[in-house]
Amino acid sequence: MNQYHKLYTPQDSAVVFIDHQPQMTFGVANIDRQLLINNVVMLAKVAREFDVPAVLTAVETESFSGYLWPQLLDVFPGQPVIERTSMNSWDDAAFRKAVKATGRKNILMTGLWTEVCVTWPTIEMLGEGYNVYVVEDCCGATSQAAHDAALSRMVQAGAVRLTTIAALLEWQRDWKNREHYDALMRILKQHAGAYGVGIEYAYTMVHKAPQSAQKPHVVPKKAGH
Repeated sequence: MNQYHKLYTPQDSAVVFIDHQPQMTFGVANIDRQLLINNVVMLAKVAREFDVPAVLTAVETESFSGYLWPQLLDVFPGQPVIERTSMNSWDDAAFRKAVKATGRKNILMTGLWTEVCVTWPTIEMLGEGYNVYVVEDCCGATSQAAHDAALSRMVQAGAVRLTTIAALLEWQRDWKNREHYDALMRILKQHAGAYGVGIEYAYTMVHKAPQSAQKPHVVPKKAGH
């Protein structure tokens, strides 16, 4: 059976974060950069909650690109970051070892830039028998044209395109599964934009749950003002 005719699970998937670094972020032009950071952090938090293995890698940290975003590092405290010189992560032995060590064949791919550091390892990993799902709104490119061309090339090679919310909800799958439900709702309320607002509305107005945040503190006016 074609693996893409199945849904992946937390038990058979892993997620890769490639080069989410300042210098690479400066060059992103296809997506709002704050939205990109939000999407990456949301996916990372849900992966951690579902115990999905994550591989973090960076290129030329101190000589060019800067350290991985602190927001991403905070999600995986103490986890080693694989340092590379190669633009193609799959050329790096330590990266290949880390991916293979997950024991997973379904790989969710994210990174900067889409047209180089995401595309090249994706093509080679497909050749090695991995099923690669490119979470496209967790990827940034130097232009919309570059992003679109890269996605086309990866799809032609056999990859599947995903977006962040669809990617993480595939781990949850069924709302009757309660183990991660509350944690997932907290993450979505924080990061999922309009969907998160809808969740907050359902919690407070429909199910009469307490508000997530305290009401704003109003400082009383001084006499004579």
